[in-house]
Formats: sequence, structure tokens, C-alpha cells
Amino acid sequence: MKKLLFLTTILMITISAFAQDSTGTRKSSKQEKRQERRQKINTMIRQDEEGVMAYHKQNIFGIQLRSLGYGLLYEIGRTKTTRKTTTYSVELSEIKSQKEEKLPTGGFFIGNRYIYGKINNFYQFKLGIGQQYILGEKGNKNGVSVSAVYGGGLSLGFLRPYYLQVQDASGNQVTIKYSQQDSALFTGNSILAGGGLGKGWGELKLRPGAYGKAGLRFDYGRFNEMVSAIEVGVSVDAYLKKIPIMLFQKEKQLFFQGYIALEFGRRK
Repeated sequence: MKKLLFLTTILMITISAFAQDSTGTRKSSKQEKRQERRQKINTMIRQDEEGVMAYHKQNIFGIQLRSLGYGLLYEIGRTKTTRKTTTYSVELSEIKSQKEEKLPTGGFFIGNRYIYGKINNFYQFKLGIGQQYILGEKGNKNGVSVSAVYGGGLSLGFLRPYYLQVQDASGNQVTIKYSQQDSALFTGNSILAGGGLGKGWGELKLRPGAYGKAGLRFDYGRFNEMVSAIEVGVSVDAYLKKIPIMLFQKEKQLFFQGYIALEFGRRK
């Protein structure tokens, strides 16, 4: 009986000590996590005040104005070092001819304005990979950081036939695209108006190619977790076949452009 009582006492003391040790360990673990969070917050505040762009990933949406058209950009960035970020991007844009000029509708006909001599709209869907390299930090949270951006990838070009409303030899109003048979109607005095944005989407023709670009990104965002930037640069698009956009103009396979983009996004 004494032995049993002794063993029971020892067991209770051991359980109590283990419970106290476990509770102490949990409390210590919680305190360490709180300290880590506190240090992380303090570091972020200090970096924000110093203008340091510290983040793990970023998502950017941009609107581009190009020398030969316009475009939209969506970019995902993943940091590799404190200065270098790998970027993955999707772009949708349109290339226009420098000779395009919208003309009013013919006579008293009410309709869409048209572009004389245009035979195709040309769109690009681009998938790319690149890098952003920080050249200069902000200096303070009201400053501007400067980064070099460069990359390239696949460019899928799509030709959409351009339609016109014309008056044929019988006096009927018809909607046509360019062809050898209808070339006289397409370029003559019988043009009434443009065919409209809804025409030609079921007749897209694929033109595969590649692109490359390089530029500078100026981030003027006040807070580190937000992206507010202007990007300026140059790009080149190269396609396997020549791209017919306008009649009476030389068809090209290479398109060199300058661009400026307004960009917004978030960092984490």
C-alpha cells in the first residue's frame, strides 16, 4: 500500500511538471511569434520610411500608348533578390498603320466613319517572361524608384478583315471586305461607311511571331505595398509572314515601336 501511494505521488508530480513545462513552452513559443511579427512590422515601417522596395510578389495592370497603336498589360512578379524580380506578363494590343485616317461617311448616308485603303485590323496576344532590376531606390517614401525592365516571348498575331458598306452597280447597299473581284468597289467612290466593329471576328487568321522589349519603370507610389508607376520603352515584334494592313503600303514583318504605359498594382 505504501509502495502504491509512493508511485502515485511520483506519477502526479511528473505529470504536473510536464504540464508546467508544456505550458511554459507554449507561452514561450507564442511570445517568440509575437516578437517575430513585431520585428517584421518594424522592419517594414523602417523600409517604407527609407524608400526601400521590399516585397515577395507583385501584380501590375497597365494601359499602354504605342507609336503604332495601343495595348493592355497584366504582369506578375516574383522577387529573386533585393533588386531583381522575375516577371510573367500577358499583353493584348493592336498595331495600326501610320497612314490610317478616318473619313466621314459618303453623301447623306449615316453610318460609321471609315479608313480608306485599310484591309485588315491586326491584333497581338503576347505571353512573355522578363526581369525587373532596381537601379535606384526611392530614398524616402515620397521619392521615385527607377527600375530597368526587359523581356520577350511569344506573340500571336491575328488578322481581322476590315469591312466597308458600299453601293454596288445595281444601287444596293452591301457590306464587303477587300478582294480582287471587289477592289473597284472597295477603293472607288461607292463607299458609304465603315462596316462596324462586329464584322470579321469569325474570319481571324493567325500570324505567329515573337517580341522583345526594354524600358525604364518609374515608381512614384507613396506606400510600398502599392504600385503606381510610369513605364517608357521600346519594343520590336517579328512575324513569320508579312502583315497586310493597308492597300498601297509596303507590308512588314518587323514592327519597331516606342511606348509609354500607366501602371497600377499591389505588392505583398
